[in-house]
Amino acid sequence: MTSERKSIHGQWSTRMMFILAATGSAVGLGNIWKFPYITGENGGGTFVLVYLLCIALIGVPIMMAEIMLGRRGRQSPINTMSTLAEDEKRNKRWVWLGWMGMVAGFLILSYYSVIAGWALSYIFRTASGVFIGATAEGVSSIFGDLVSDPERLLAWHTIFMVMTTVVVSRGVKNGLEVAIRFLMPSLLVLLLMVVAYAMTTGHFMEGVRFMFTPGEITQEGVLTAMGHAFFTLSLGMGAIMVYGSYLPRQTSIAKATAFIALADTAVALLAGLAIFPIVFANGLMPGEGPGLIFKTLPIAFGQMEAGTLVGTAFFILLTFAAWTSAISIIEPAVAWLVENKGVNRIYASAWVGLVTWVLGLGTVFSFNIWSDKTWSIPYLFDDYTFFDTLDKLTSNVLLPLGGLFIAIFAGWLMRESSSRGELDSVGWVFRIWQILLRFVAPIAVIIVFLKAVKII
Repeated sequence: MTSERKSIHGQWSTRMMFILAATGSAVGLGNIWKFPYITGENGGGTFVLVYLLCIALIGVPIMMAEIMLGRRGRQSPINTMSTLAEDEKRNKRWVWLGWMGMVAGFLILSYYSVIAGWALSYIFRTASGVFIGATAEGVSSIFGDLVSDPERLLAWHTIFMVMTTVVVSRGVKNGLEVAIRFLMPSLLVLLLMVVAYAMTTGHFMEGVRFMFTPGEITQEGVLTAMGHAFFTLSLGMGAIMVYGSYLPRQTSIAKATAFIALADTAVALLAGLAIFPIVFANGLMPGEGPGLIFKTLPIAFGQMEAGTLVGTAFFILLTFAAWTSAISIIEPAVAWLVENKGVNRIYASAWVGLVTWVLGLGTVFSFNIWSDKTWSIPYLFDDYTFFDTLDKLTSNVLLPLGGLFIAIFAGWLMRESSSRGELDSVGWVFRIWQILLRFVAPIAVIIVFLKAVKII
């Protein structure tokens, strides 16, 4: 009986710990770094509305499915898919869904760690007062000096990977739970601190109107909102599946998923409410792009009263968000090594961390000594740096395909009795989930995927 399966890694002590952990996985650089600038680029209010609809119609049903698969299999994503394919009498090749997620996680964390290292380094730069009175040229020069120095980037990348590996090596209760219990409340407090400051700028309502007043949105903007809604929940990389494998049997997957989606969305909206008033108060443009955090906001922090304190808190917040996500990304590979190679978590975490660190060297060098070296993937991408290649391959190919295959397996290939037994939802909730998972989510993900690889 599947209900008798137990994870050898342990399980979350409470339903709330799972929710905090999964929310920590979902809340990352995408919420605080990416969401504000893509909202700015795509006109604000209407983009936010489309994003919220996509979270509800695409993200939530796929997340429910991924958690369900994880809890039913009670193993790493690779072994879970192998077990469930056998249970449901399906092709053994479904194990490749688990492998694809684990590989995507390796690739993502290798560059995610480098970007998180930027945030980590900016904590100390901001606290030292280096941005006080700095001009746009000065701030840009500081950022340029950082990314052009491979030794400094390597040092921050190494520190962040060690931080992540140490937490994961300690296991579910002594490592993941301890870190999440501290990091998630701290993240929320820091974010509310920055929002509170934003309310004193005199431009808070301008930020609110920008985010929530309907306006024009392009087809590209709709697709961007759809893609970000999917990626922000950490779907398709095995993280949510492995966290689901530690979920107590009595916990409602539907209720937990709804809470996680609401919390993740709330953090993204709060990040916008924290950032846009500061941007408007300092005469900056909300559509500055990826440089909004590292090139634009430090100008504002350098000019505002108490800017050193607010800016330091902001970059601590950004680092904490990246840390909680990194912990979840590395966990599937660690769990697989423990299950299949008979090694302990410390050894497994060290090996996974080392391989990821080595792969991250490519991203480190992409900004300096390899900046003129480009890579191509036939039929997908041409002339991208190593970093951009990994970013496009994972975000535009591996994660959408992972989400699509999760929807197909859980929605079409699992017996209804199996999924009903795990979800334990009332009839109408199950039917709505089934319709969204079978039809709405796959079609939307296919559209995002085809658009991303420029087929449509």
